[in-house]
Amino acid sequence: MNKSLYSCSESSQTQTEFPLTVKAVMIDLDGTLLDTAGDLAIAANMMLKELGKAELPLSTIQSYIGNGIQNLVKKSLAKSYSDELDAGLFSRAMTIYEREYEKNLCITTNPYPKAVDGLEAMKNAGFQLACITNKSEAFTLPLLRATNLLDYFDVVLSGDSLPRKKPDPMPLHHACSFFKILPREMLLIGDSLNDSEAARAAGCYVFCVPYGYNEGRNVLELDCDAIIPSIFDAMDLIKKPT
Repeated sequence: MNKSLYSCSESSQTQTEFPLTVKAVMIDLDGTLLDTAGDLAIAANMMLKELGKAELPLSTIQSYIGNGIQNLVKKSLAKSYSDELDAGLFSRAMTIYEREYEKNLCITTNPYPKAVDGLEAMKNAGFQLACITNKSEAFTLPLLRATNLLDYFDVVLSGDSLPRKKPDPMPLHHACSFFKILPREMLLIGDSLNDSEAARAAGCYVFCVPYGYNEGRNVLELDCDAIIPSIFDAMDLIKKPT
């Protein structure tokens, strides 16, 4: 194994033999493919400002990313409201947040280093690709278009595409059905506990990147088959079946 790539646990080192034979690769969006924290923070602080509350630093908001916008909004509001949020306030906050995020969707957002190189390499090698995210489709598709990444993917599954989202395995099983492959023939690349739990529940391989959000937790805590410096580096650890 390349020294810049390493397994997450001793059990992974003994149980996983590289390169893995897979037919398709699923890639998470926020914190894995795209660095969206800046624009998510802009929307959160515009929301707080309109509600008359103190704005939060980027590092704080970034620690809230990884489990959907509703979770981010709730945690952002919790800094200003000690009591439990009532439904009316949360609804108003969500309306403001979604409006502001739509206006500031791709101001600072960019692909992570070597992410596009990784997509190119995977497509050229014949791997089928899926983007699986908990972000709403209303934001996912415009973001992929704005960053010129949409055409790399054979299928895109957003947080509201199916009845359940990560960490539930449903989106991963749906992708398997779409590609007509078994879970063990698929790899998920992500950055968070949602990704590792979804992959394990689905029965597929999972690699994690160390630069993502994971709600502020260390990626070394995750149950995954390998930690890779970039999406491109996954190519050293996978191969197509012969």
